[in-house]
Amino acid sequence: MTVYESDLPGVGKKHEIELGGEERLVVVTHNTGKREVYRRADADADAEKLFELSDGLARTVGTVLEGAYFQPVATENIDTVLGGDALIEWYEVPEGSELAGETIAAADVRQRTGASIIAVEHDDEVTPNPDPGAGVRAGDTVVVIGSRAEVDAFNDAFIDPDAVGRSTDLGDAGGGPGAGDGDDADGGR
Repeated sequence: MTVYESDLPGVGKKHEIELGGEERLVVVTHNTGKREVYRRADADADAEKLFELSDGLARTVGTVLEGAYFQPVATENIDTVLGGDALIEWYEVPEGSELAGETIAAADVRQRTGASIIAVEHDDEVTPNPDPGAGVRAGDTVVVIGSRAEVDAFNDAFIDPDAVGRSTDLGDAGGGPGAGDGDDADGGR
């Protein structure tokens, strides 16, 4: 899948997304935040307007499509790129993880990886912005935010059993986020 981006001077940006074959979805984002969505059957066809959304509604629809509200298929992890190097990922905590049966603070998540746990889902209960004293169990889903390197370090330290033994303490690398004296204001989240 390829996404093409082009500037529309005085209007905003246009993104064309290949859907398969020659068909494309065209999204025009106006400087005001309004989005117009079109479908183009092929490169030579005129685009057919499908719908228009306000900025707020477009963000809500995008979040739903992304799977932030519901994941219909069990996956190991889901990632959301926020811009720049910021990333949110969802992970299911496996049996045997150093995080399973620990609190967020006791596992020293932030100091070891630089990433922060921003939500924990246990059964059907979601705890947003969990306290550092919140416990995590095997089978829980944790939502983690950080840079790509920090999220990868979290995966290596707490999710991927094949990564055991690799150094994931970003403090060893000379001061990534979370490195320092352990006096982290958020208690190691």
